Amino acid sequence: MNNEGRIQLNVRISKETSNMLDEIVEYYQENTKLGRIYKGDVLTDIIEKSYEVMLKQKNAKKY
Repeated sequence: MNNEGRIQLNVRISKETSNMLDEIVEYYQENTKLGRIYKGDVLTDIIEKSYEVMLKQKNAKKY
């Protein structure tokens, strides 16, 4: 994957959260046909989907 335009985040999470992320990565790996799936790819996908939901909720509040 191209690293151009990417930054590295260093965060501390609980062991339980790390285990959940590992399980999600395994799920993505088993259920996608994209080849090797990395934690960063999964986190990016989760953040992008959450952001879309947030924008929809914000727009719904405007009307």
